Amino acid sequence: MAHRIIGKPIGRVDGTEKVSGAARYSGDVSVPGLIWGKALRSPLPHARIARIDVTRAKALPGVLAVLTAKDLPGILVGRRMFDMPLLARERVRFIGEKVAVVAAADPDVAEEATTLIDVEYEDLPAVIDPEAATVAGAPVVHDDPGAYEGAPAERPHANVQSVLRFKLGDVQAGFREAARTFEHTFRTQLAHQGYLEPHAGVVAIDEDGRVQVWASNKMPFRLKELLSHALQLPQEKIRVNLTPIGGDFGGKGSLMDLPLAYHLARVTGRPVKMVMRYAEELMAGNPRHPSVITLRTGVSRDGQIVARSVRALFNSGAYAAFKPAPSVSLGGASMGAGVYRIPNLLIESFCVYTNNIPCGHARSPGEPQMVFAEESHMDMIARELALDPAEFRRRNLLRDGDHLANGHHLEHVRAGDTLEAALKASEYSEPKPGPWIGRGMAMTHRHIGVGFTNAVVRLGTDGRVTLRIALPDTGTGAHLVLRQVVAEVLGVAMDDVEIELATTDDFATDSGVGGSRVTHTGGRAAYHAAEKLKAQIEAEAAKLGVPADSLAAIARAAAREGRTLEASHFYDAKAHGAVTSFTAQVAEVAVDPQTGQVTVRRFTTTHDVGTVINPLGHQGQIEGGLIQGLGFALMEEIKTEEGRISTLSLGDVKLPTIQDIPPLTTVILEDPVGPGPFNAKAIGEGSISAVAPAIANAVADACGARILDLPITAEKVYFALKEKERRP
Repeated sequence: MAHRIIGKPIGRVDGTEKVSGAARYSGDVSVPGLIWGKALRSPLPHARIARIDVTRAKALPGVLAVLTAKDLPGILVGRRMFDMPLLARERVRFIGEKVAVVAAADPDVAEEATTLIDVEYEDLPAVIDPEAATVAGAPVVHDDPGAYEGAPAERPHANVQSVLRFKLGDVQAGFREAARTFEHTFRTQLAHQGYLEPHAGVVAIDEDGRVQVWASNKMPFRLKELLSHALQLPQEKIRVNLTPIGGDFGGKGSLMDLPLAYHLARVTGRPVKMVMRYAEELMAGNPRHPSVITLRTGVSRDGQIVARSVRALFNSGAYAAFKPAPSVSLGGASMGAGVYRIPNLLIESFCVYTNNIPCGHARSPGEPQMVFAEESHMDMIARELALDPAEFRRRNLLRDGDHLANGHHLEHVRAGDTLEAALKASEYSEPKPGPWIGRGMAMTHRHIGVGFTNAVVRLGTDGRVTLRIALPDTGTGAHLVLRQVVAEVLGVAMDDVEIELATTDDFATDSGVGGSRVTHTGGRAAYHAAEKLKAQIEAEAAKLGVPADSLAAIARAAAREGRTLEASHFYDAKAHGAVTSFTAQVAEVAVDPQTGQVTVRRFTTTHDVGTVINPLGHQGQIEGGLIQGLGFALMEEIKTEEGRISTLSLGDVKLPTIQDIPPLTTVILEDPVGPGPFNAKAIGEGSISAVAPAIANAVADACGARILDLPITAEKVYFALKEKERRP
């Protein structure tokens, strides 16, 4: 079916405001009487707080308040598991944990005041490595973690925060049947999401005693619920006002400094703004978990995978508070099975407490780590079996009717089509253009996200249409997609649809942004609301005897009778459905044998998609995820030394720049069977996870050096080549 607006490459509606500086982010919010809050943070990874003296800080001219844990209720906060104090109480558990907070009219005065707070610490044994944290006798990060609200029941060690298992068949029997067995261990690094806007928020208590919040947070209704718990206030006393969000990538769902801003506002009677410096983001944000992953795979004589066991340790840091999943685990662990049919499978994933920065969700939580390990493992097995890596994958790909490790039943599986398209577009089997050049492939898949979203569509007397939603746009162009959906259904021009952002007063609930769900849940809510409004318009047109496209006349006629033409819809998606989206990627790299430097010469990314609603935005999501994957593969790392972050700027972390981006070929296999509006599928998290293993496999193909830990730096390749020279 041909569409007027769906599928058209329409430019971003918010671009002009953002590039001109007109967009007002949370950090830009200004209200009368505004003051600033700043936090003092721990310099030690694990210590008892013996004494805090705030006398000098309070005496500094311009300081309006100084608070420590004794000034606050003993509330623990989190997104699902509540284990983190508002300010450290009795002891600190990581370098960067908040110990005190200051308010002043000038941010520089507030900053200076934090340096005048005297804290006496008594060192405690710290545990930094997740493997060391889970052995008998390891220092314990939390004395009784099972007592925390939301804590999982299973706890094989005091430092194991949560356990997640996926099981199919009988893995031990499968290994007994295997002709050969392979085992490898991989490690991935600590990595930040890389959003440009740091966490920021403003909290004001209005004259009615209601708490008004402006925050860089993608889940306003969940934020209201969490603040209600943290502040011990009923939800109706809190309103979250939506603002633009300057990048998210999974990281903008936590409370961060908002409860402290509230308490400063409470004691000073003034609105309070708190904005994290980027050094604070890197030492105390909620970055991607480092991991240690071991895979063991049994293969039959004809190259069929018959059994696999996976053991993953995710270094969760000092608290679980930043993870929202119901099990407080990383669902991406299920990708230990990859895109392959494995009849006998056991995946065990452990999130482990350590005295490091607490980790949270980042784009495709847990998947880039697991897919790097799993797809590197696949290539290593193929080489050992003397099979082409593509052929080994062909023999084992998922098919219609199979089940994923997490239990999802699959239909309309396009894994094979996606792989073949990537191989063809990348010229994978063609002769290489020279020595020290290699090609590597990797595959992954991603379900569309579920959740619940509200939409209200209203026809104005000028004939224009307003879509009211409570979904922030985190920079993905979501609002443009929703406008396209409404315009298509109602038969109006794009410019005649505008977005009106609701507050948390306007709806009962909404799941917000996350998990590749916005086009699905928000799009379906907008679609059904627009369909209802369309029916109203057609009924009014028939009554008036005018064409249904006479929108202004129809709306004015209704207004004369005191009516507004408006329709709403609450869309609740409780299940993924049987369709998943496959991705196959091929990297071509060159390795300098003298230095170990890796250059990505070209990259091919192929995606099995549903209906593409906006090709520009769709491609932007593919390229954005791919470039994040490139950084994860080759350069990005938050480096730590005994729990201390040594890379406290984005320049040190080394995000990719335009000079790092290779020539890119994108292949889209469009097949309209998705659950989103107009049969759309997910794309937001599909392109990131397979990048690192594709590059690692290409490096191994180019020079024979297999890098088992990320990032793949020149130093690692250089020393791997030297080691290879020493081996007979």
